[in-house]
Amino acid sequence: MSATEQEERAQFTLAMRAKGINDLGLLRALERAPRALFMPQRFADISGRDIALPIGCGQTSPPPSIVAAMIAALELKPSHQVCEIGTGTGYCTALLAQLANSVVSLERFETLAVEASARIKTFGLANVAIRWEDGFDFHRSGERFDRVIVHGLIEPPGEAFRDLIVADGVLVAAVAGPERGEQRIVRLAGGPKATLEAADIGPARALRPLERGLARAL
Repeated sequence: MSATEQEERAQFTLAMRAKGINDLGLLRALERAPRALFMPQRFADISGRDIALPIGCGQTSPPPSIVAAMIAALELKPSHQVCEIGTGTGYCTALLAQLANSVVSLERFETLAVEASARIKTFGLANVAIRWEDGFDFHRSGERFDRVIVHGLIEPPGEAFRDLIVADGVLVAAVAGPERGEQRIVRLAGGPKATLEAADIGPARALRPLERGLARAL
């Protein structure tokens, strides 16, 4: 790694700390997986900024601070099995895989799923399975996870996604806030059969409403 790359990564880490990301394991994961490795090449020079970026198929990669805040809210342990709804470029997938036992990541666009799979393979992560799946229907598979993270705005209480978590599991997603245009990160705990406990983690931005259905490309 060049001195310039080291300086850029250090600056990025300091920026994430300034945004309230203090978990050392997560900060190390962010350092080991530079966002530029997962973004379209044309954005290589600005991938380190805390901004949303277009990634193809009409989709957007949210700012790194939002991704990190959602991961922090999961309170991951090395034993956890995680389901990610919305693979995108595979950036968040790579972070999750460094902190959890395994990750199943679902992407409704086949093009994005194939590209993300190639990036994850190049990065050398063997505990990830990226699937071309509709996240809204995946609960019918019967698979259950310790943690579920949804990259997109959902309508609470998100029953289709709550059904994916075990009895003491946690779901992290974003919902529309009370103010027009506002987005909030929420942490839902309790599992499909238990009493729902919701916590407002903080503001989100640049997240689109989660869409249904499969698509090869757009």
